[in-house]
Amino acid sequence: MIDIKPVLPAEIISTILDFLPIPDLMSFGRTSKRMLEMVYEDSRWVQRLKIMGVWNEGEARKRFEEALKMKREMMKIRAEEEAKRTGIGVNGNAGLRKTSTTLFDAGIEEERQKRSMEMAAKAKPSLDGFETLALSSPAQSTPAPITRAPMLDPEALLNVFSVVKSVRGSARQEFGRIYAALAPFYYDLAKSRSHMDPVIFRVYRDPEQQAQMLSHLQVFARSDWAQGWRQREEKLTTMVGIFENAVLREFEQGYEAWDIDGRMRRYAHVLGVLNGGQAGIELFVQKHPIFSDRDILGNPMDCINHASADGIALEPSREFLERLAAKVNEQGAIIDRIFPVGQDVFQILLDKVGEDILMEYVTPLFDEAHERSIPSYLKGVAGMFEQTLRFAVTLKPSKSSCANFADKVMAVVARVFEPHVDLFLQDELDYFKKLAETEVGNWEEKLSAQEATTESFFMANFNRQADKKDFLTSFKKVVMMPVNVLPSLPIVSPFATKPVPTQQVVNRSSLQAPGSGLSPGPSRPQTPGLGAASDRTSTPLPGEAPTDELAAKAALMASRMEGIRSLFSIEVALDLTHAAKASIERAALFVRLGGQTGEEAREQCEAIFVNLLRILGDRHVKGGFDKAVDHLSKYNPREVSEHQQGVAPLVTFLELVNVGDLISQMIDVFYEQQMAGPKLSDRNDFLDPAVKAKKKFEQMLDERVAAGLNKGIDVLMDEVEYLCATIQQPTDYNPAPATDGKTQDFDIGPTKAAEQVVNLVESHTKMLTGSTDKNMLDVFNQEVGLRLFTALCKHLKRQRVSVDGAIKLISDMNLYFLYIRTLKNSDLLEYFKALRELSQIYLIDPKHAKEMAEVIADGDRFHGIFRAEEVYEFAERRADWYSVKRDVERAMYGIGCVAM
Repeated sequence: MIDIKPVLPAEIISTILDFLPIPDLMSFGRTSKRMLEMVYEDSRWVQRLKIMGVWNEGEARKRFEEALKMKREMMKIRAEEEAKRTGIGVNGNAGLRKTSTTLFDAGIEEERQKRSMEMAAKAKPSLDGFETLALSSPAQSTPAPITRAPMLDPEALLNVFSVVKSVRGSARQEFGRIYAALAPFYYDLAKSRSHMDPVIFRVYRDPEQQAQMLSHLQVFARSDWAQGWRQREEKLTTMVGIFENAVLREFEQGYEAWDIDGRMRRYAHVLGVLNGGQAGIELFVQKHPIFSDRDILGNPMDCINHASADGIALEPSREFLERLAAKVNEQGAIIDRIFPVGQDVFQILLDKVGEDILMEYVTPLFDEAHERSIPSYLKGVAGMFEQTLRFAVTLKPSKSSCANFADKVMAVVARVFEPHVDLFLQDELDYFKKLAETEVGNWEEKLSAQEATTESFFMANFNRQADKKDFLTSFKKVVMMPVNVLPSLPIVSPFATKPVPTQQVVNRSSLQAPGSGLSPGPSRPQTPGLGAASDRTSTPLPGEAPTDELAAKAALMASRMEGIRSLFSIEVALDLTHAAKASIERAALFVRLGGQTGEEAREQCEAIFVNLLRILGDRHVKGGFDKAVDHLSKYNPREVSEHQQGVAPLVTFLELVNVGDLISQMIDVFYEQQMAGPKLSDRNDFLDPAVKAKKKFEQMLDERVAAGLNKGIDVLMDEVEYLCATIQQPTDYNPAPATDGKTQDFDIGPTKAAEQVVNLVESHTKMLTGSTDKNMLDVFNQEVGLRLFTALCKHLKRQRVSVDGAIKLISDMNLYFLYIRTLKNSDLLEYFKALRELSQIYLIDPKHAKEMAEVIADGDRFHGIFRAEEVYEFAERRADWYSVKRDVERAMYGIGCVAM
């Protein structure tokens, strides 16, 4: 029969060994060789050293690798010595090895054994602490004798952890030294009944040494896993607490006596050695006199009391922060004298200063300012925050401060202002929106009042309730009677014929308020500002209202045309951008806080910029352009008494386009300097709210300019037709024949009507150069050219052209062609080439009807612009057409061309 005995698995036994007292663990190792190996297992003791924090795995790995390297070198050296001894031939045969091999040499083995014994004697360590260990368990009734390793005095025991080495295979010996040095004090303290019993306080008399040993015992207690460990740990904690309280009393007495370099310094270091000195630090900070010094704390209400009714004075707060910074820096030097290096007491003091001094200062100040007025509140929060940032910069780190001292100080500032940031940012946005809306609203009200006053003045002599007839009816009543009304407008301003200088808008100071003495430039039309709307004197009202209805309506229309410049104001735009600049700069201060608060501040800056563009664009600029286009649509050149070198409403509208372009450039500079420059907005992110709002504003401006230019072209062509109809004389193209056989002198130059038309169109197209986009300018010029071509064709069909008058007509067409060539539009030039070729048919002598028919039928001659039937219609305007008609038509039938 086989007797099977139950055996515990090795894993369970190993786990049980971890919870045995050290003496029982040594006794267990003596039961058998296998148990001894289990007890001596190196990982068991490495685990205890690790939990005490004295094992360095990196150092152990390095030592192990060095040992392996040394072992390989020794083996290599030994192999070389063996080779030299056994591998060299005799009788001069130095290069030959012996063919026989000695398996055992007693002399060699004896020498090797002697050498290994000597090395072992040299490397034999001192007693590891377990040899003198009492084998009785500390849990027994008889206390273990207080023994310690020989050759160690109490002074050496204080440095027991500093001599521990991390060597694989030697962890048990290292732990044994620690155990022999600290276990007697540890178990003696666990059995003590009062603070007078522990032997540690009899062996060590100096507080520094007592604190050092108590600190060692707290570390050593982490390796105590045996039964009753909790009670022993509580006893140790209680004893440490009693000792710490005693040291704190000594520190506090020195604090009250302000004995910085004496008791305060000594006992602060004792507390630092004991457990880091946190209790002493808290006592120092909590009882610091800076928190009760009225001279330093100041009165936040001084900022309110020293200011006007709705204002706030920041001078008292600046003085308060300067005094506080000087006092805090002074305490930093004192802290370096009291506390040991490594304890960042200065940062803890700063946290307390921020919570108990700064926060208590700013909170009532902001609350009171908010109740008084929002502008003073906004100024106070931003100004106080900026002063606090300067306060943070003036603080000097202590010797124990971290490398990121500036970041930690900024965190203190953030904790002070974070409770107020949300309300501040929202109030900042609301305040700007209200201010901008009010600014634009006041402008609109004053403009409306001014328009109403003008209309009331001019129509004062007429019954408003009566049935008024149309302006054309009134015009017919007076039968072209000259009307003396308001003087016409000045036509072309100097700036309109050249691009806006870059320096006029790039200068940062141009974003200042109009009151600063800066203006957009002397060449810009002076649009009335918010406070100067009533002072406009460009069109003063006459002394008496017109007594004629036609005169009144014409004067009213002229006033509206002149007032087109005032439909939106560069001064209002400057005021709004100045207000937005101030709001964004205040809000942007809080971006420095970083984190969520900084991101919210950045988003609010973008919101202010978006609202600037919304109010300035939709409320101000867009409405002004819409009114201007409406005024242009009501313009009729036949109702104007005096025509000057230009279409007055179009000239003023183009000046309005220049003002709009200046505002657009100003917004672009504002964005670059206030948004993109400080990284508040990413110009490359097309989803960025500020970028989207800016593009929307520019698109709105382009659309309104395009709509106005479209209407302006209509007005310009009406003026062209008017000039052609009124200035072009019938005798220009059909002069009277010479009488009495005299030869008639001909002026081969262009007619007065053609010159005025070219000057008119050219002056208006040049006004857009530099103030609008090139693509839009090209489209405008092309449309003007095509419309001019149509108007000239219509005008030509109303004329009678003789052979003698054809020279004038050809000169006019050459003049139009030369002007169109300056526009540098090849497609448009083809139309006027065709028109110039068309004028040649009037120069053909009536005798050459066949040649005339060939010209009419030649489609390639006109580059496809005119068909043969259209040329035939123009040919019908010859003065001698009825005499040549039959011959021309016969010739055309002969060449196969049928006229319409």
